[in-house]
Amino acid sequence: MSTLYLMRHGQAGLRHNYDTLSELGRTQAGRLGDYLVAQNIRFRALYSGALTRQQQTAQEVAGAFQRAGRATPEIHVDRNWNEFDLDMVYRSIAPRLSAEDPEFQAEHEKLLRQMVDDQSPVHRAWTQCDTLVVRAWVEGRYEVTGESWQAFHERVCLGLETLNGFASGDAVAIFSSATPIAVWIGMALGLNARHILRLAGVTYNAALTTMRVRDGDLALFSFNGTAHLPEPHLKTFR
Repeated sequence: MSTLYLMRHGQAGLRHNYDTLSELGRTQAGRLGDYLVAQNIRFRALYSGALTRQQQTAQEVAGAFQRAGRATPEIHVDRNWNEFDLDMVYRSIAPRLSAEDPEFQAEHEKLLRQMVDDQSPVHRAWTQCDTLVVRAWVEGRYEVTGESWQAFHERVCLGLETLNGFASGDAVAIFSSATPIAVWIGMALGLNARHILRLAGVTYNAALTTMRVRDGDLALFSFNGTAHLPEPHLKTFR
């Protein structure tokens, strides 16, 4: 039975440049790396999604091991761990929701105006507009130009084929995002899409979730751990 350490990326950038770590995000990832070093964990393999914020988080954690004189395996990039493309979901669905619902249209236009201001709190919050477009995507109400919810879910689950091949006692690090991690928890617990999205919505940046896998069977051991982020200002969701 191998142990999986699933880690969400640190705080990312603003909405118009989301796929990069903020300075706080780098601090969060570095703290996570220091914590793992202190736990004396020796990873057999390191996997990261292909998104910049995921790879930067992996690099910050690996750097903590290097500073401590501890070697780590090369980071293997696996696109199956990528987050879904929220920008694509918006482009595909927001115009249709706007045409059908004047209240959504007004809220969406307000969101676009707020995004112009880099200091706006909307950059660090999940809005009602976000909820409505993602819910429509998950429910398959409209065709989209990219990945459907079903295709996304199936793609994330493909990682089980790779991770099931490690030996008993192996520790494997996975650097991903909130929704793919929630999908895996959903696999372990038999959760539906609504519950998966709720888990994704409460996952902290640079949080640690641990699972064990044996013969294709997943067992959840911990979720959303932030022992490495004791100060309140270090705990963020977006």
